[in-house]
Amino acid sequence: MADTQQAPAGDLLRVRNLRTTFHAHRSLVKAVRGVDLTVREGDFLAVVGESGSGKSVTMKSVMGLMPDNADVEADELTFCGRDMLAMSDEERRRMRGGEIAMIFQDPMTSLDPLRTIGKHLREVLKRHRGLTGAAADTEAVRVLGQVGIPSPEQRLSQYPHEFSGGMRQRVLIAMALCCQPKLLIADEPTTALDVTIQAQILDLLRRLRDEAGMSVVLISHDLGVVANVCNRVAVMYGGVIMETGTVDDIFLRPRHPYTRALLGAVPNPADRRHGRLVSIPGSAPSLVDPPDGCPFADRCTYTCDRCRQAMPAFIAYEGEQTARCVFTADELDRMDRTRRPAEDAASHDAKGDAR
Repeated sequence: MADTQQAPAGDLLRVRNLRTTFHAHRSLVKAVRGVDLTVREGDFLAVVGESGSGKSVTMKSVMGLMPDNADVEADELTFCGRDMLAMSDEERRRMRGGEIAMIFQDPMTSLDPLRTIGKHLREVLKRHRGLTGAAADTEAVRVLGQVGIPSPEQRLSQYPHEFSGGMRQRVLIAMALCCQPKLLIADEPTTALDVTIQAQILDLLRRLRDEAGMSVVLISHDLGVVANVCNRVAVMYGGVIMETGTVDDIFLRPRHPYTRALLGAVPNPADRRHGRLVSIPGSAPSLVDPPDGCPFADRCTYTCDRCRQAMPAFIAYEGEQTARCVFTADELDRMDRTRRPAEDAASHDAKGDAR
């Protein structure tokens, strides 16, 4: 697992009670429903969950990248102590790209196929740092080399289709670095890449965090990715945060049933007793009419009446770990111990019948 030592205490980004609602076909889609999130200086924070859980919408709402049919509200949205809610559109545009940069999962659709790599980089350098001519070319070559692209001088005149998927993703990271951001948001940056290239991109992000001193938010559904690079994790489901903690907290001591279910669906070569993966039954709730209670209640094996009556409050555990559940982790463990003998007996009988 990644080094989970505490990140510096200074808060870079603070989000409190963020709500994002889409107006679609005479319906209201409540995509984000009261998210609290903090990114510290030097953080490598992962926001994880299934598709449709609200991860990308949360960070795009922070960036101000939502379409016109989306309403974004928050009790607090500050960056470096500045109130982003009070900023004009022009101030938000200057901050976006300059101090906060975001890269997306499909680099081919993010790059103009008719423009050279050099032109992409020069435009960013001119807009955010005022560099032109030879100064812009020198800086463009430097950042391409920084992200591991060989022969960067020759690459400036090439087009996106002449780069592999991993190299195009590096170009997007280089464009973000041109702005010298304090916060880099990476939205599923390795989804379309093979495993080897994924590891290279993630190592690059971690190295840039260490060398440039910037904070990184990684949006991902891949828990294996998270374990290797991040120091803190926020687990999302149904438009809300379900659990937060360090990487060791989440992977070694998961407190919420949803987090446990996600981990149960990940292959673990070290676990010889339970060789079969456990799928999560059912599907995510509709956010057109989200439930009043826990959004995971219909898929959870521990559900009781209290789960459906109201959204559970967070339970605080050791350190900074929190989980939004009506049951404590000890209560969940006791229920597991009660069930396990019956499940093992049923499994034994099933194997006997098969023989």
